[in-house]
Amino acid sequence: MANAYNLFDERWIPVRWATDATLRVSADLPDRVGLRELLLRSSDIAALAIAEPPAHAALLRILYALTARVTDLDEAGPGDWGDRRLVIWEAGELPEEGIQSYIDKHHGRFHLFDPVGGRPWMQDARLAEQCDAGNTAGVNKLIVTRPSGNNHSWFRHGSDASPDLPSAAEAVLNLLVWHYYGPSGRCSAREVNGVKNASTTAGPLRTALSYHPEGETLFETLLAGLVPPASTVRRSHDLCPWEWEDLPDPDAAPPVPTGPLSRLTACSQHALLLVPDDGNERLVRDAYITWAYRKGRIPRDDDFLIWQISQQGNRYPRPADSRRALWRDLDALLLKEPGGTSRPEPPKVFQYAAEVSEDLRVRALGFEQEGQAKDTQFVDAQTPPILGFVEDKAPRTAEPVARLRQLGEMYGRRLDRAVKRAWAGYVRDAKADPGTWAAEAAARYWPRAETAFWEHFHRLDRTGASRDAGFDRAAARTAFLRLATEAYEDVTASIAHTQRGAKAVSDARIELYGGVRKKK
Repeated sequence: MANAYNLFDERWIPVRWATDATLRVSADLPDRVGLRELLLRSSDIAALAIAEPPAHAALLRILYALTARVTDLDEAGPGDWGDRRLVIWEAGELPEEGIQSYIDKHHGRFHLFDPVGGRPWMQDARLAEQCDAGNTAGVNKLIVTRPSGNNHSWFRHGSDASPDLPSAAEAVLNLLVWHYYGPSGRCSAREVNGVKNASTTAGPLRTALSYHPEGETLFETLLAGLVPPASTVRRSHDLCPWEWEDLPDPDAAPPVPTGPLSRLTACSQHALLLVPDDGNERLVRDAYITWAYRKGRIPRDDDFLIWQISQQGNRYPRPADSRRALWRDLDALLLKEPGGTSRPEPPKVFQYAAEVSEDLRVRALGFEQEGQAKDTQFVDAQTPPILGFVEDKAPRTAEPVARLRQLGEMYGRRLDRAVKRAWAGYVRDAKADPGTWAAEAAARYWPRAETAFWEHFHRLDRTGASRDAGFDRAAARTAFLRLATEAYEDVTASIAHTQRGAKAVSDARIELYGGVRKKK
């Protein structure tokens, strides 16, 4: 029973089928598939249908690694890597022979449950002996959308004493969330070599927002998400955790990733073990969650993040912010050297995704959270097809894209200053909080500004015929100013009918135009 649930064979991954597949296939298409079916039929699948963005982002990284393995794109040679990928792209499907060969070799490492001494997928069976069986994390802790311990309810109520047992499919997706987004700080105690410890380091994607090229099918998405390995990378060394011959020593420093596949899959700072329900392999009754390495931290690097430089000179990924629309990051995705004091570095994947198609969209997936326990909100956003505007493809759109984003941001900041000044002028209380007005103004402005942004963006000429890509700066400025003005008037309307309110509103309106200029 313990080895019966295999992730290649069981249908655990939610998917959305492509329209062509639903028209072509007469039989019912399942709403979930296993890894085998997903790889074989990736050209019939439109996208993953995972509701939780961090689980979606985590599973994509697993699938990128599997795609690289079954296509032999896990090494730079033989021949040009980009040409080899293009051949597979034109074939329209992943190679069946490569998929079957990989499954035959590693099928036994994809069991979700395995007895002590076994190798359950992405888990450490040693935890059953190294952790206290009477003080486990429990399934409410495992499922990130559930309240556990003394935490407040988020999506649902629950009881640690009598939890609803999650399905194996739900548990494995949350297993991945812990590996990539797990918090730092206190965890379940783990005893190794006579020393007990209960502290762990944050996961590699904790707080970050990741950006993924997305095609019309999952096949296109997976191929577009591959990054060429360096010429020194060898598949025998660039290993995924399920390919390791032995589990790493938790008392030693963590192994340093040697290539793109180990960076995608082997950077977890957490160790987990799922416990199946007695007599029912499709339910999980308990979970161990603890630290993976006592010493050191795996170097944080990822090809799907925007990297920025702090004022102290430290490199860090752009954090997930549920209040920030994706278009505000667009120049940091498309341009080689975006402007700004943080010197953002575009995700490496976009250097290569545009080589296979200009009709790719961008999906942003993340989890707004703090480094330790606090989780705030999921982030999931998508652009229209934009990779045809990447700077290498359409260099004359670089400055207009940056300027368009800057105009939208500038009038958003001016609106914020204006409503805060109007509030202060009306209440005449330095301690009064203008947050309600500022939040309402932002809610009115930013969604409409996004619409205006895309309207002007799609008018840009990427043929190179126009020196400025046909960008009408005056029209864009007027559009954003109009939206900021309308939001300002709507928010301040409730006080404008009084003499004091009318004066406060009138005086503060100048902030929409940049404020009073200081005399030199």
